[in-house]
Amino acid sequence: MVSIVSRLKERPTPSDDVEFALLRAERALHVEGDLRAGRQRFEAAYQAAERQGDDLAMARAALGMSGVWVHEHRTAVEATQVRARQRHALTGIDPNSSLAVRLRARLHGEEDYRLGEHATILRTLAEARASGDPVATAEALSLAHHCLMSPEHETLRGELALDLIGQAARTGRRGDLLTGLLWRTVDLFLAADPRAERSLRELGDHLARRGHLAAGFVADAIKVMLTIRAGRLTQAETLAAACAQRGTDAGDHDAPGRHGMQLTAIRWYQGRAAELLEPLAELVHSPGLGFADHAYFPALAVAAACAGDRRLAAGMLARSRGPALADSSRSQSWLAAMHGVAEAAHLLDDTDTAAQAYRLLTPYARLPAMAGLGIACFGSTHHALGMAALTIGDLGTAVEHLGQAVQANLGLGHWPAAVLSRWRLGQTLSMRHGTGYPPARQQLALAEQEATELGMTLPAGTAPRSRTPRATCRRHGRQWQFELNGRTARVDDSVGVRYLAILIANPGREIRATDLAAGRTSRSASRATRAEAPVRGDDTGMPVSVQPVLDQLAERTYKERLLELQAEIAELESLNDTERAVALRAERDWLAAELAAATGLGGRVRPFTDDEERARIAVGKAIRRALTRITEADDAIGEELRATIATGGRCCYHPR
Repeated sequence: MVSIVSRLKERPTPSDDVEFALLRAERALHVEGDLRAGRQRFEAAYQAAERQGDDLAMARAALGMSGVWVHEHRTAVEATQVRARQRHALTGIDPNSSLAVRLRARLHGEEDYRLGEHATILRTLAEARASGDPVATAEALSLAHHCLMSPEHETLRGELALDLIGQAARTGRRGDLLTGLLWRTVDLFLAADPRAERSLRELGDHLARRGHLAAGFVADAIKVMLTIRAGRLTQAETLAAACAQRGTDAGDHDAPGRHGMQLTAIRWYQGRAAELLEPLAELVHSPGLGFADHAYFPALAVAAACAGDRRLAAGMLARSRGPALADSSRSQSWLAAMHGVAEAAHLLDDTDTAAQAYRLLTPYARLPAMAGLGIACFGSTHHALGMAALTIGDLGTAVEHLGQAVQANLGLGHWPAAVLSRWRLGQTLSMRHGTGYPPARQQLALAEQEATELGMTLPAGTAPRSRTPRATCRRHGRQWQFELNGRTARVDDSVGVRYLAILIANPGREIRATDLAAGRTSRSASRATRAEAPVRGDDTGMPVSVQPVLDQLAERTYKERLLELQAEIAELESLNDTERAVALRAERDWLAAELAAATGLGGRVRPFTDDEERARIAVGKAIRRALTRITEADDAIGEELRATIATGGRCCYHPR
């Protein structure tokens, strides 16, 4: 195949003006990666071909107008006119030709991308393969890849990128090779693959030999993302501005949007999100944003909430509930958008949105929240899941996700995200176990130290805001502490108090008395997964549910506390703090005795039997006894709980 460069060396005659214009346009696009020059030259070539009535040249020019990526024409006028020209060009050429296949691939790719679909472009890719034309196949591969940026298509995208690299050996077009390498690099970063930076280095080596403006701009944008991950936030801001200018020079319409998202990430980790209010408010209405650029609405919601404009924040979050939360609109920025949704929902105490975000994000917990083609990263999706769980009041689940977020962010080398996840973890542990809880203090202290080193300002408390005060309950050794409106009451552990702890942890949720008695509550109630109690027959041969004397919530809590006590006792002994160690040993021995009394041979839980009516009576009596003891400790808390705790076949805490 004769290359574009070699054909250009042959000076055209005046009669070859259209062909020469097409060759110059193809060189700009596929060799130099100059999107602006390519668009301008293909436009000129199209007009010249139209004047001469050259249908084949018109088709080549109309195809080239679309550029390298999908959706390069952002305004409705430009995009509609280009599509109209391409459809018209199809009518003037052989429908079975490779050029016709390429035009159909472009039209189908643009339409699928606009609709958030991919089926049509995949069928056209099969058609391109069947044609045997490597150029048609390479272009269809890249278009299909761009339409499959949703996180669930990770494996297929990887196959398409490698196939494109292979096809580049047949097309002889350098742009195909660089695009294939770029797609592979992006895929690896989106998948948190440790080989990602190695792939970026390989791409950089090819670009160093000879530049390519379009691919080089994206590669530079990824380097800005890595600088943010490294915690060099001031340097990243300088690099982001220079990168945006290179994108503008290349004619990439994504340059302003990518710069805006990078600046959002920088300001977020600097604790200066409120400063983004005005620039993001302008950016979200820019016609230069693409169909799938949903991350800016929740980003603006976060900035508005941080700036104290709750009305604007609520409006932007409500807008995000449409495109950002819809399964069909997932794109390369969907996880970043959902990260913003989770943060905004937390800042606004929007439990419904947080619950929906948690459900949608759960399958992608292992992935990083990346924006665009790897140009900005907001850390592990576990962080967003942890914030969503925290917003809905599920502290145990929040702790699990935030702990995993710390580890995942360390694995990414994303130090600012690791610090923020560690800070949120420490705050959540304090909410769950009290401010004196040693692991909470340790996480908070380490986060503060690292934040200072990175120039970060950490956010304030994480407790969800509520229009009405709610009671809280947490364990303190052998006692439980109830808090309401600044008042505190401590009572000794009992079955009824544990039932109250479950109900208070799930305000507004009805829980069956049989489930309370059995310790069979959902994850949100008990913070632990439970198995249904086994069933055996009684003396009459009728099935009777077997329930544990010590419910599973208490058993798990006791065992967790025993492990904590062992670690604390060992630490105190190493410090020769015998007085405190003796007190903790007493608590440890008491917990061990409780577990031993409630279990049989081999550590099996001792059972008792009940039915719904017996459970209703037993649970009601236990709760009323507990309320009496709380009232004795503090009249106000006890009376408030009496008024808001409902018992019966189904029990519930209804805060007023």
